[in-house]
Amino acid sequence: MFKLTAAAAAQVLNAAHQGGTEGMSLRFAAAQQPDGEIVYRMGFDDYTEDDIRLTCEGIAVVMAPEEVPLLDQAVMDYVEIEPGQFHFIFLNPKDPNYKPPLDH
Repeated sequence: MFKLTAAAAAQVLNAAHQGGTEGMSLRFAAAQQPDGEIVYRMGFDDYTEDDIRLTCEGIAVVMAPEEVPLLDQAVMDYVEIEPGQFHFIFLNPKDPNYKPPLDH
């Protein structure tokens, strides 16, 4: 199932605190482009009774059932892309641009 890294969870909690959205779930959505690339969306939201709900690193995560096929096995991380520039990234083996992390 979908996962968050500890770094991503910490940043999500920080964003919720800064935005005054503590206690809300983090909603994920994904769409596959014609070239196969997967585009991700996320934001704080309330859940509906039809949503798939899970807890990742202490974060309440929700997604619509139709999102599960694209998000299953995906991992969201928060990494430093360039010095001082941090971004959320998605590691998803279902995305044609996916490259497995190198083990050191």
